[in-house]
Amino acid sequence: MSDLSQHPLIDPSTFDLIVVGTGLPQSILAAAASASGKTVLHLDPNPYYGGHFATLPLHDLTSFLNSASAPLLPSPPLASYDNQDYVSVDLQTRSLYSDVEISSYAPEVLQEHARKFNIDLAGPRVLFCADKCIDAVLKVGVNQYLEFKSIDASYLWDQNGKLVNVPGSRAAIFKDKSLSLTEKNQLMRFFKLVQKHLDPAEDGESSKISQEDLDTPFSDFLNKLRLPQKMKSIILYAISMADSDQNDNDIGQNRLLTKEGIARLALYHTSIGRFQNAQGALLYPIYGQGELSQAFCRRAAVKGCLYVLRMPVVALLKDKSNEQYKGVRLASGQDIFSQQLVLDPCFIVPQLFKLSLESLQDVSSRDVNRKVARGICITKHSIVSDVKNCLLVYPPKTLFPEQVSSVRVLQIGGNLAVCPEDMFVIYISTLCDSANQGKEMVRAAMNSITLLFVSDCPDSSSVDQDTNAEGKDLDLLWSALYVQESSVGQFGTVSFTPMPDGSLNYDDLLNATFELFQKMYPNEELFPETTTAGDHQDDGEES
Repeated sequence: MSDLSQHPLIDPSTFDLIVVGTGLPQSILAAAASASGKTVLHLDPNPYYGGHFATLPLHDLTSFLNSASAPLLPSPPLASYDNQDYVSVDLQTRSLYSDVEISSYAPEVLQEHARKFNIDLAGPRVLFCADKCIDAVLKVGVNQYLEFKSIDASYLWDQNGKLVNVPGSRAAIFKDKSLSLTEKNQLMRFFKLVQKHLDPAEDGESSKISQEDLDTPFSDFLNKLRLPQKMKSIILYAISMADSDQNDNDIGQNRLLTKEGIARLALYHTSIGRFQNAQGALLYPIYGQGELSQAFCRRAAVKGCLYVLRMPVVALLKDKSNEQYKGVRLASGQDIFSQQLVLDPCFIVPQLFKLSLESLQDVSSRDVNRKVARGICITKHSIVSDVKNCLLVYPPKTLFPEQVSSVRVLQIGGNLAVCPEDMFVIYISTLCDSANQGKEMVRAAMNSITLLFVSDCPDSSSVDQDTNAEGKDLDLLWSALYVQESSVGQFGTVSFTPMPDGSLNYDDLLNATFELFQKMYPNEELFPETTTAGDHQDDGEES
Protein backbone atom coordinates (compact mmCIF):
# COMPACT_ATOMS: atom_id res chain seq x y z
CA MET A 1 0.00 0.00 0.00
CA SER A 2 1.28 3.46 -0.87
CA ASP A 3 2.15 6.04 1.71
CA LEU A 4 -0.95 8.15 2.14
CA SER A 5 1.14 11.17 3.08
CA GLN A 6 2.39 11.39 -0.52
CA HIS A 7 -1.13 11.85 -1.86
CA PRO A 8 -4.09 14.03 -0.91
CA LEU A 9 -6.43 12.43 1.58
CA ILE A 10 -9.94 12.59 0.18
CA ASP A 11 -12.55 13.65 2.67
CA PRO A 12 -15.35 12.58 2.83
CA SER A 13 -14.66 8.98 1.84
CA THR A 14 -18.22 8.10 0.77
CA PHE A 15 -20.03 9.46 -2.32
CA ASP A 16 -23.18 8.77 -4.29
CA LEU A 17 -21.12 8.43 -7.47
CA ILE A 18 -17.47 7.95 -8.40
CA VAL A 19 -16.49 8.73 -12.01
CA VAL A 20 -13.08 7.65 -13.32
CA GLY A 21 -11.81 9.51 -16.40
CA THR A 22 -12.60 13.05 -17.53
CA GLY A 23 -13.63 12.36 -21.13
CA LEU A 24 -16.69 14.15 -22.45
CA PRO A 25 -19.23 11.42 -21.49
CA GLN A 26 -17.81 11.14 -17.95
CA SER A 27 -17.74 14.93 -17.58
CA ILE A 28 -21.37 15.26 -18.66
CA LEU A 29 -22.41 12.48 -16.26
CA ALA A 30 -20.56 14.16 -13.39
CA ALA A 31 -22.19 17.51 -14.20
CA ALA A 32 -25.66 15.96 -14.52
CA ALA A 33 -25.37 13.98 -11.27
CA SER A 34 -24.04 17.03 -9.41
CA ALA A 35 -26.91 19.14 -10.77
CA SER A 36 -29.32 16.51 -9.41
CA GLY A 37 -27.89 16.90 -5.92
CA LYS A 38 -25.68 13.79 -5.91
CA THR A 39 -22.31 13.79 -4.20
CA VAL A 40 -19.72 13.05 -6.89
CA LEU A 41 -16.00 12.28 -6.83
CA HIS A 42 -14.37 12.68 -10.26
CA LEU A 43 -10.93 11.07 -10.65
CA ASP A 44 -8.41 10.93 -13.47
CA PRO A 45 -4.96 9.30 -13.52
CA ASN A 46 -3.78 11.93 -16.01
CA PRO A 47 -2.58 15.46 -15.15
CA TYR A 48 -5.01 16.92 -17.71
CA TYR A 49 -8.73 16.83 -18.48
CA GLY A 50 -10.36 15.11 -21.44
CA GLY A 51 -9.17 11.50 -21.45
CA HIS A 52 -9.79 10.02 -24.92
CA PHE A 53 -11.45 13.33 -25.90
CA ALA A 54 -8.50 15.50 -24.83
CA THR A 55 -6.72 18.28 -26.68
CA LEU A 56 -2.99 18.00 -26.01
CA PRO A 57 0.28 19.78 -26.77
CA LEU A 58 2.20 18.06 -29.54
CA HIS A 59 4.77 16.42 -27.26
CA ASP A 60 2.09 15.15 -24.86
CA LEU A 61 0.04 13.75 -27.75
CA THR A 62 3.08 11.86 -29.03
CA SER A 63 3.81 10.50 -25.55
CA PHE A 64 0.19 9.47 -25.04
CA LEU A 65 -0.07 7.59 -28.34
CA ASN A 66 3.24 5.81 -27.84
CA SER A 67 2.39 4.76 -24.28
CA ALA A 68 -1.28 3.97 -24.95
CA SER A 69 -0.41 1.64 -27.82
CA ALA A 70 2.30 -0.25 -25.93
CA PRO A 71 1.44 -3.93 -25.40
CA LEU A 72 0.26 -4.66 -21.88
CA LEU A 73 1.73 -7.53 -19.95
CA PRO A 74 -1.15 -9.64 -18.64
CA SER A 75 -1.16 -10.20 -14.92
CA PRO A 76 -3.59 -12.33 -12.97
CA PRO A 77 -6.08 -10.31 -10.92
CA LEU A 78 -5.50 -10.52 -7.21
CA ALA A 79 -8.15 -10.51 -4.52
CA SER A 80 -7.04 -9.07 -1.21
CA TYR A 81 -8.88 -10.14 1.94
CA ASP A 82 -7.43 -7.45 4.12
CA ASN A 83 -10.68 -6.26 5.64
CA GLN A 84 -13.44 -8.00 7.50
CA ASP A 85 -16.25 -6.44 5.49
CA TYR A 86 -15.03 -6.24 1.86
CA VAL A 87 -12.56 -7.64 -0.63
CA SER A 88 -10.36 -5.67 -3.05
CA VAL A 89 -9.98 -6.99 -6.60
CA ASP A 90 -7.14 -5.57 -8.75
CA LEU A 91 -8.22 -3.71 -11.88
CA GLN A 92 -6.60 -4.28 -15.25
CA THR A 93 -6.40 -1.98 -18.28
CA ARG A 94 -6.34 -2.62 -22.01
CA SER A 95 -4.77 -0.76 -24.89
CA LEU A 96 -7.34 1.02 -27.06
CA TYR A 97 -4.83 2.36 -29.61
CA SER A 98 -2.63 0.49 -32.07
CA ASP A 99 -0.55 0.83 -35.24
CA VAL A 100 0.83 4.20 -34.22
CA GLU A 101 3.05 5.88 -36.82
CA ILE A 102 4.47 9.32 -36.00
CA SER A 103 6.78 11.28 -38.30
CA SER A 104 8.38 14.68 -37.73
CA TYR A 105 9.81 16.40 -40.81
CA ALA A 106 10.78 19.72 -39.21
CA PRO A 107 11.56 19.11 -35.52
CA GLU A 108 13.33 22.44 -35.06
CA VAL A 109 10.35 24.42 -36.39
CA LEU A 110 7.90 22.44 -34.27
CA GLN A 111 10.03 22.83 -31.15
CA GLU A 112 10.20 26.58 -31.68
CA HIS A 113 6.39 26.79 -31.64
CA ALA A 114 5.78 23.91 -29.21
CA ARG A 115 3.57 25.93 -26.86
CA LYS A 116 1.21 26.99 -29.66
CA PHE A 117 -0.12 23.54 -30.56
CA ASN A 118 -3.39 22.17 -29.19
CA ILE A 119 -4.09 18.87 -30.96
CA ASP A 120 -7.32 16.84 -30.66
CA LEU A 121 -6.87 13.16 -29.90
CA ALA A 122 -10.29 12.20 -31.34
CA GLY A 123 -10.45 14.38 -34.46
CA PRO A 124 -11.91 15.25 -36.87
CA ARG A 125 -14.83 16.55 -34.85
CA VAL A 126 -17.17 19.52 -35.24
CA LEU A 127 -20.44 20.67 -33.73
CA PHE A 128 -23.55 21.49 -35.71
CA CYS A 129 -25.11 24.76 -34.54
CA ALA A 130 -28.37 22.94 -33.73
CA ASP A 131 -27.09 19.57 -32.50
CA LYS A 132 -27.50 17.88 -29.10
CA CYS A 133 -24.10 19.00 -27.84
CA ILE A 134 -24.77 22.69 -28.49
CA ASP A 135 -28.22 22.31 -26.91
CA ALA A 136 -26.61 20.77 -23.82
CA VAL A 137 -23.94 23.48 -23.70
CA LEU A 138 -26.64 26.16 -23.69
CA LYS A 139 -28.98 24.37 -21.27
CA VAL A 140 -26.28 23.67 -18.71
CA GLY A 141 -24.71 27.10 -19.09
CA VAL A 142 -21.20 25.93 -19.93
CA ASN A 143 -21.16 28.26 -22.92
CA GLN A 144 -19.72 30.84 -20.51
CA TYR A 145 -16.52 28.77 -20.51
CA LEU A 146 -16.37 28.24 -24.29
CA GLU A 147 -15.92 30.22 -27.47
CA PHE A 148 -16.62 28.87 -30.94
CA LYS A 149 -15.87 29.87 -34.51
CA SER A 150 -17.60 28.60 -37.61
CA ILE A 151 -16.04 26.34 -40.22
CA ASP A 152 -15.57 28.48 -43.34
CA ALA A 153 -16.52 25.96 -46.02
CA SER A 154 -17.34 22.33 -46.82
CA TYR A 155 -16.20 20.36 -49.85
CA LEU A 156 -16.85 16.98 -51.43
CA TRP A 157 -14.32 15.01 -53.47
CA ASP A 158 -16.39 13.74 -56.40
CA GLN A 159 -15.98 10.67 -58.58
CA ASN A 160 -14.19 12.74 -61.23
CA GLY A 161 -11.41 13.80 -58.87
CA LYS A 162 -12.71 17.32 -58.30
CA LEU A 163 -13.18 19.27 -55.12
CA VAL A 164 -16.79 20.50 -55.17
CA ASN A 165 -18.35 23.13 -52.93
CA VAL A 166 -21.14 21.96 -50.63
CA PRO A 167 -23.94 24.56 -50.72
CA GLY A 168 -25.45 24.90 -47.28
CA SER A 169 -28.38 27.21 -47.95
CA ARG A 170 -30.63 28.55 -50.73
CA ALA A 171 -28.42 31.60 -51.06
CA ALA A 172 -25.34 29.39 -51.37
CA ILE A 173 -27.04 27.28 -54.05
CA PHE A 174 -27.79 30.36 -56.15
CA LYS A 175 -24.23 31.70 -55.75
CA ASP A 176 -22.51 28.38 -56.46
CA LYS A 177 -20.96 28.63 -59.91
CA SER A 178 -20.10 24.92 -59.98
CA LEU A 179 -23.82 24.08 -60.29
CA SER A 180 -25.67 24.42 -63.55
CA LEU A 181 -29.07 26.12 -63.63
CA THR A 182 -30.74 22.72 -63.97
CA GLU A 183 -28.83 21.35 -60.97
CA LYS A 184 -29.75 24.40 -58.91
CA ASN A 185 -33.43 23.96 -59.70
CA GLN A 186 -33.29 20.23 -58.87
CA LEU A 187 -31.57 20.90 -55.56
CA MET A 188 -34.00 23.68 -54.67
CA ARG A 189 -37.00 21.44 -55.41
CA PHE A 190 -35.54 18.70 -53.25
CA PHE A 191 -34.91 21.00 -50.28
CA LYS A 192 -38.39 22.44 -50.67
CA LEU A 193 -39.82 18.90 -50.54
CA VAL A 194 -37.88 18.20 -47.35
CA GLN A 195 -39.01 21.49 -45.81
CA LYS A 196 -42.67 20.71 -46.53
CA HIS A 197 -42.27 17.28 -44.96
CA LEU A 198 -40.77 18.74 -41.81
CA ASP A 199 -43.28 21.59 -41.58
CA PRO A 200 -46.51 20.62 -43.42
CA ALA A 201 -48.54 23.42 -41.80
CA GLU A 202 -49.36 25.17 -45.07
CA ASP A 203 -50.05 22.18 -47.31
CA GLY A 204 -51.22 19.68 -44.69
CA GLU A 205 -50.35 16.01 -44.37
CA SER A 206 -50.45 15.55 -48.14
CA SER A 207 -47.07 17.29 -48.40
CA LYS A 208 -45.35 14.76 -46.15
CA ILE A 209 -43.10 12.07 -47.61
CA SER A 210 -44.89 8.72 -47.52
CA GLN A 211 -44.07 6.20 -44.82
CA GLU A 212 -43.10 3.71 -47.50
CA ASP A 213 -40.47 6.12 -48.82
CA LEU A 214 -39.28 6.95 -45.30
CA ASP A 215 -38.59 3.27 -44.63
CA THR A 216 -36.62 2.75 -47.85
CA PRO A 217 -32.88 3.46 -48.31
CA PHE A 218 -32.25 7.17 -48.75
CA SER A 219 -30.23 6.59 -51.92
CA ASP A 220 -33.23 4.81 -53.49
CA PHE A 221 -35.44 7.77 -52.61
CA LEU A 222 -32.96 10.19 -54.21
CA ASN A 223 -32.88 7.97 -57.32
CA LYS A 224 -36.67 8.09 -57.42
CA LEU A 225 -36.45 11.89 -57.52
CA ARG A 226 -33.97 11.58 -60.43
CA LEU A 227 -31.32 13.71 -58.82
CA PRO A 228 -27.96 13.67 -60.68
CA GLN A 229 -25.02 11.79 -59.19
CA LYS A 230 -23.22 14.93 -57.96
CA MET A 231 -26.33 16.10 -56.08
CA LYS A 232 -26.84 12.67 -54.55
CA SER A 233 -23.23 12.50 -53.37
CA ILE A 234 -23.43 15.94 -51.77
CA ILE A 235 -26.68 15.04 -49.95
CA LEU A 236 -25.59 11.53 -48.88
CA TYR A 237 -21.99 12.10 -47.85
CA ALA A 238 -21.36 15.82 -47.27
CA ILE A 239 -24.67 16.75 -45.59
CA SER A 240 -26.17 13.49 -44.27
CA MET A 241 -22.65 12.19 -43.46
CA ALA A 242 -23.24 8.58 -44.55
CA ASP A 243 -20.29 6.31 -43.76
CA SER A 244 -20.72 3.36 -46.14
CA ASP A 245 -21.32 3.14 -49.88
CA GLN A 246 -25.05 3.87 -50.16
CA ASN A 247 -25.27 2.26 -53.59
CA ASP A 248 -24.10 -1.08 -52.23
CA ASN A 249 -27.08 -3.30 -51.44
CA ASP A 250 -24.87 -5.70 -49.48
CA ILE A 251 -24.11 -3.34 -46.57
CA GLY A 252 -27.53 -4.01 -45.04
CA GLN A 253 -28.23 -1.94 -41.92
CA ASN A 254 -25.44 0.50 -42.81
CA ARG A 255 -27.59 1.87 -45.62
CA LEU A 256 -29.10 5.13 -44.44
CA LEU A 257 -32.90 5.10 -44.43
CA THR A 258 -34.80 8.06 -45.83
CA LYS A 259 -36.17 8.98 -42.39
CA GLU A 260 -32.59 9.10 -41.02
CA GLY A 261 -31.37 11.07 -44.02
CA ILE A 262 -34.19 13.60 -43.69
CA ALA A 263 -33.41 14.03 -39.99
CA ARG A 264 -29.74 14.71 -40.80
CA LEU A 265 -30.70 17.17 -43.51
CA ALA A 266 -32.95 18.92 -41.01
CA LEU A 267 -30.08 19.17 -38.53
CA TYR A 268 -27.81 20.63 -41.20
CA HIS A 269 -30.28 23.25 -42.36
CA THR A 270 -31.55 24.28 -38.93
CA SER A 271 -27.90 24.78 -37.96
CA ILE A 272 -27.43 27.38 -40.69
CA GLY A 273 -28.38 30.81 -39.38
CA ARG A 274 -29.02 29.72 -35.78
CA PHE A 275 -26.27 32.03 -34.51
CA GLN A 276 -25.58 35.41 -36.05
CA ASN A 277 -21.81 35.08 -35.81
CA ALA A 278 -21.73 31.62 -37.44
CA GLN A 279 -21.75 31.77 -41.21
CA GLY A 280 -22.38 28.07 -41.81
CA ALA A 281 -23.72 24.95 -40.13
CA LEU A 282 -20.54 23.85 -38.35
CA LEU A 283 -18.68 25.11 -35.28
CA TYR A 284 -15.34 24.37 -33.66
CA PRO A 285 -14.26 25.41 -30.14
CA ILE A 286 -11.29 27.73 -29.80
CA TYR A 287 -8.33 25.84 -28.24
CA GLY A 288 -9.73 22.48 -29.39
CA GLN A 289 -12.39 19.90 -28.61
CA GLY A 290 -10.93 19.16 -25.17
CA GLU A 291 -12.42 22.44 -24.00
CA LEU A 292 -15.85 20.78 -23.95
CA SER A 293 -14.82 18.23 -21.32
CA GLN A 294 -13.21 20.95 -19.21
CA ALA A 295 -16.30 23.13 -19.44
CA PHE A 296 -18.60 20.38 -18.11
CA CYS A 297 -16.07 19.57 -15.38
CA ARG A 298 -16.08 23.21 -14.29
CA ARG A 299 -19.87 23.11 -14.22
CA ALA A 300 -19.81 19.98 -12.07
CA ALA A 301 -17.30 21.59 -9.71
CA VAL A 302 -19.59 24.58 -9.23
CA LYS A 303 -22.34 22.14 -8.21
CA GLY A 304 -20.10 20.47 -5.62
CA CYS A 305 -18.28 17.73 -7.54
CA LEU A 306 -14.81 17.03 -6.11
CA TYR A 307 -11.95 16.69 -8.63
CA VAL A 308 -8.66 14.88 -8.12
CA LEU A 309 -6.28 14.51 -11.08
CA ARG A 310 -3.10 12.35 -11.12
CA MET A 311 -4.97 9.73 -9.10
CA PRO A 312 -5.22 6.21 -10.58
CA VAL A 313 -7.76 3.66 -9.38
CA VAL A 314 -6.04 0.31 -8.82
CA ALA A 315 -8.77 -1.97 -7.45
CA LEU A 316 -12.49 -2.42 -6.93
CA LEU A 317 -14.03 -3.23 -3.58
CA LYS A 318 -16.83 -5.75 -3.20
CA ASP A 319 -18.91 -6.60 -0.21
CA LYS A 320 -18.07 -10.03 1.24
CA SER A 321 -21.63 -10.76 2.22
CA ASN A 322 -23.48 -10.06 -1.04
CA GLU A 323 -20.65 -9.82 -3.66
CA GLN A 324 -21.89 -6.36 -4.68
CA TYR A 325 -19.76 -3.37 -5.64
CA LYS A 326 -18.79 -1.30 -2.63
CA GLY A 327 -16.04 1.15 -3.66
CA VAL A 328 -12.59 1.66 -5.16
CA ARG A 329 -9.01 1.58 -3.94
CA LEU A 330 -6.85 4.48 -5.09
CA ALA A 331 -3.15 4.42 -5.93
CA SER A 332 -2.67 6.34 -2.70
CA GLY A 333 -3.95 3.31 -0.81
CA GLN A 334 -7.11 5.02 0.36
CA ASP A 335 -10.44 3.19 0.01
CA ILE A 336 -13.36 5.30 -1.22
CA PHE A 337 -16.97 4.09 -1.20
CA SER A 338 -19.93 4.93 -3.41
CA GLN A 339 -23.36 3.74 -4.50
CA GLN A 340 -22.42 3.79 -8.20
CA LEU A 341 -19.23 3.76 -10.26
CA VAL A 342 -18.54 4.86 -13.85
CA LEU A 343 -15.28 3.67 -15.40
CA ASP A 344 -13.26 4.70 -18.43
CA PRO A 345 -13.56 2.07 -21.22
CA CYS A 346 -9.85 1.23 -20.93
CA PHE A 347 -10.53 -0.71 -17.73
CA ILE A 348 -11.13 -4.46 -17.58
CA VAL A 349 -13.01 -5.71 -14.56
CA PRO A 350 -11.73 -9.21 -13.68
CA GLN A 351 -14.12 -12.13 -13.60
CA LEU A 352 -13.53 -12.35 -9.88
CA PHE A 353 -15.86 -9.36 -9.79
CA LYS A 354 -19.13 -10.53 -11.35
CA LEU A 355 -20.89 -7.76 -13.29
CA SER A 356 -24.21 -7.71 -15.09
CA LEU A 357 -23.69 -5.33 -18.00
CA GLU A 358 -26.24 -3.99 -20.46
CA SER A 359 -25.07 -2.30 -23.67
CA LEU A 360 -26.57 1.07 -24.45
CA GLN A 361 -28.68 1.18 -27.60
CA ASP A 362 -27.35 4.27 -29.33
CA VAL A 363 -27.24 4.68 -33.10
CA SER A 364 -23.51 4.10 -33.34
CA SER A 365 -23.81 0.66 -31.71
CA ARG A 366 -24.19 -0.84 -35.19
CA ASP A 367 -20.51 0.03 -35.71
CA VAL A 368 -19.37 -1.34 -32.35
CA ASN A 369 -17.19 -4.03 -33.96
CA ARG A 370 -15.48 -1.57 -36.28
CA LYS A 371 -12.38 0.48 -35.56
CA VAL A 372 -11.64 4.15 -36.26
CA ALA A 373 -8.46 4.95 -38.16
CA ARG A 374 -7.28 8.50 -37.50
CA GLY A 375 -4.60 10.70 -39.01
CA ILE A 376 -3.20 14.13 -38.12
CA CYS A 377 -1.04 16.39 -40.28
CA ILE A 378 0.59 19.71 -39.48
CA THR A 379 1.21 21.68 -42.66
CA LYS A 380 2.33 25.09 -43.85
CA HIS A 381 -0.31 25.47 -46.57
CA SER A 382 -4.09 25.28 -46.73
CA ILE A 383 -5.97 22.64 -48.70
CA VAL A 384 -7.89 25.45 -50.39
CA SER A 385 -6.39 28.88 -51.02
CA ASP A 386 -7.55 31.60 -48.58
CA VAL A 387 -9.61 29.14 -46.52
CA LYS A 388 -8.40 28.50 -42.97
CA ASN A 389 -11.05 26.16 -41.56
CA CYS A 390 -12.83 23.67 -43.81
CA LEU A 391 -14.32 20.21 -44.04
CA LEU A 392 -13.60 17.79 -46.90
CA VAL A 393 -15.37 14.46 -47.43
CA TYR A 394 -14.09 11.63 -49.62
CA PRO A 395 -17.11 9.35 -50.32
CA PRO A 396 -16.49 5.58 -50.60
CA LYS A 397 -14.53 4.49 -53.70
CA THR A 398 -13.42 8.04 -54.64
CA LEU A 399 -9.85 7.51 -53.40
CA PHE A 400 -9.48 3.95 -54.73
CA PRO A 401 -11.93 1.14 -55.65
CA GLU A 402 -11.52 -0.73 -52.34
CA GLN A 403 -12.32 2.31 -50.16
CA VAL A 404 -15.27 0.99 -48.13
CA SER A 405 -16.00 4.02 -45.91
CA SER A 406 -16.19 7.77 -46.21
CA VAL A 407 -13.00 9.54 -45.20
CA ARG A 408 -13.53 12.88 -43.46
CA VAL A 409 -10.92 15.61 -43.35
CA LEU A 410 -11.08 18.70 -41.15
CA GLN A 411 -8.58 21.53 -41.53
CA ILE A 412 -8.20 23.98 -38.64
CA GLY A 413 -6.08 27.12 -38.87
CA GLY A 414 -4.21 29.30 -36.41
CA ASN A 415 -7.19 31.61 -35.86
CA LEU A 416 -8.68 28.89 -33.64
CA ALA A 417 -5.63 28.79 -31.37
CA VAL A 418 -4.61 25.22 -32.25
CA CYS A 419 -1.37 26.08 -34.05
CA PRO A 420 0.76 29.06 -35.14
CA GLU A 421 -0.93 31.52 -37.51
CA ASP A 422 1.08 30.36 -40.53
CA MET A 423 0.28 26.66 -40.04
CA PHE A 424 -2.70 24.30 -40.24
CA VAL A 425 -3.76 21.14 -38.42
CA ILE A 426 -5.52 18.58 -40.62
CA TYR A 427 -7.51 15.74 -39.03
CA ILE A 428 -8.50 12.61 -40.97
CA SER A 429 -10.68 9.67 -39.90
CA THR A 430 -12.56 6.71 -41.32
CA LEU A 431 -14.36 3.62 -40.03
CA CYS A 432 -12.66 0.33 -40.81
CA ASP A 433 -12.92 -3.39 -40.15
CA SER A 434 -9.17 -3.86 -39.66
CA ALA A 435 -6.15 -1.70 -38.89
CA ASN A 436 -4.55 -2.31 -42.30
CA GLN A 437 -7.75 -1.37 -44.11
CA GLY A 438 -8.10 1.84 -42.09
CA LYS A 439 -4.48 2.88 -42.52
CA GLU A 440 -4.72 2.35 -46.27
CA MET A 441 -7.70 4.72 -46.50
CA VAL A 442 -6.12 7.38 -44.26
CA ARG A 443 -2.86 7.23 -46.21
CA ALA A 444 -4.74 7.58 -49.50
CA ALA A 445 -6.45 10.71 -48.16
CA MET A 446 -3.10 12.11 -46.99
CA ASN A 447 -1.62 11.50 -50.44
CA SER A 448 -4.61 13.08 -52.15
CA ILE A 449 -4.37 16.18 -49.97
CA THR A 450 -0.63 16.44 -50.58
CA LEU A 451 -1.18 16.32 -54.34
CA LEU A 452 -4.11 18.71 -54.32
CA PHE A 453 -3.58 21.58 -56.74
CA VAL A 454 -4.77 24.83 -55.17
CA SER A 455 -6.26 27.21 -57.73
CA ASP A 456 -5.49 30.87 -57.20
CA CYS A 457 -8.41 31.98 -59.34
CA PRO A 458 -11.04 33.63 -57.05
CA ASP A 459 -13.85 32.68 -59.42
CA SER A 460 -12.96 29.01 -59.50
CA SER A 461 -15.73 26.88 -58.04
CA SER A 462 -13.95 23.54 -58.19
CA VAL A 463 -10.36 22.46 -57.90
CA ASP A 464 -8.76 19.74 -60.00
CA GLN A 465 -6.15 17.34 -58.72
CA ASP A 466 -2.88 17.79 -60.60
CA THR A 467 -0.66 14.85 -59.76
CA ASN A 468 2.20 16.35 -61.78
CA ALA A 469 2.24 19.74 -60.02
CA GLU A 470 5.68 20.07 -58.45
CA GLY A 471 5.99 22.33 -55.46
CA LYS A 472 2.24 22.20 -54.80
CA ASP A 473 2.47 19.89 -51.78
CA LEU A 474 1.45 21.02 -48.31
CA ASP A 475 4.96 21.33 -46.86
CA LEU A 476 4.19 18.62 -44.35
CA LEU A 477 5.84 19.31 -40.98
CA TRP A 478 4.48 16.45 -38.85
CA SER A 479 2.10 13.54 -39.18
CA ALA A 480 0.54 10.80 -37.07
CA LEU A 481 -1.54 7.78 -37.97
CA TYR A 482 -3.19 5.46 -35.44
CA VAL A 483 -6.11 3.08 -35.04
CA GLN A 484 -8.57 3.40 -32.17
CA GLU A 485 -10.85 0.68 -30.84
CA SER A 486 -14.60 1.32 -30.65
CA SER A 487 -16.84 0.63 -27.68
CA VAL A 488 -20.35 1.70 -26.72
CA GLY A 489 -21.29 2.54 -23.17
CA GLN A 490 -22.50 -0.13 -20.76
CA PHE A 491 -24.76 0.11 -17.73
CA GLY A 492 -24.53 -2.20 -14.76
CA THR A 493 -23.33 -2.54 -11.20
CA VAL A 494 -20.29 -0.77 -12.57
CA SER A 495 -20.91 1.27 -15.75
CA PHE A 496 -18.64 2.17 -18.66
CA THR A 497 -18.71 5.22 -20.95
CA PRO A 498 -18.25 4.95 -24.74
CA MET A 499 -15.09 5.61 -26.71
CA PRO A 500 -15.02 8.39 -29.33
CA ASP A 501 -16.90 7.08 -32.37
CA GLY A 502 -16.35 7.66 -36.07
CA SER A 503 -19.04 10.33 -36.40
CA LEU A 504 -18.31 13.94 -37.19
CA ASN A 505 -20.39 15.31 -34.29
CA TYR A 506 -21.26 14.13 -30.78
CA ASP A 507 -24.95 13.24 -31.17
CA ASP A 508 -24.56 9.45 -30.91
CA LEU A 509 -22.16 9.78 -27.99
CA LEU A 510 -24.55 12.10 -26.18
CA ASN A 511 -27.49 9.76 -26.83
CA ALA A 512 -25.51 6.98 -25.13
CA THR A 513 -24.45 9.28 -22.28
CA PHE A 514 -27.98 10.53 -21.65
CA GLU A 515 -29.30 6.96 -21.72
CA LEU A 516 -26.67 5.87 -19.22
CA PHE A 517 -27.64 8.69 -16.84
CA GLN A 518 -31.34 7.77 -17.06
CA LYS A 519 -30.55 4.12 -16.30
CA MET A 520 -28.39 5.12 -13.35
CA TYR A 521 -30.95 7.60 -12.00
CA PRO A 522 -34.36 6.74 -13.51
CA ASN A 523 -36.19 9.21 -11.26
CA GLU A 524 -33.95 12.17 -12.01
CA GLU A 525 -34.31 14.73 -14.77
CA LEU A 526 -31.22 15.37 -16.86
CA PHE A 527 -29.96 18.86 -15.95
CA PRO A 528 -33.22 20.00 -14.32
CA GLU A 529 -32.03 23.47 -13.36
CA THR A 530 -31.39 26.40 -15.65
CA THR A 531 -28.28 28.47 -15.20
CA THR A 532 -28.48 31.31 -12.74
CA ALA A 533 -26.12 34.18 -12.12
CA GLY A 534 -25.18 32.66 -8.78
CA ASP A 535 -23.75 29.62 -10.52
CA HIS A 536 -21.17 31.59 -12.50
CA GLN A 537 -18.27 30.93 -10.19
CA ASP A 538 -15.56 28.31 -10.20
CA ASP A 539 -14.79 26.44 -7.04
CA GLY A 540 -14.34 22.95 -5.75
CA GLU A 541 -11.76 21.81 -8.32
CA GLU A 542 -8.65 20.05 -7.14
CA SER A 543 -5.76 19.14 -9.37
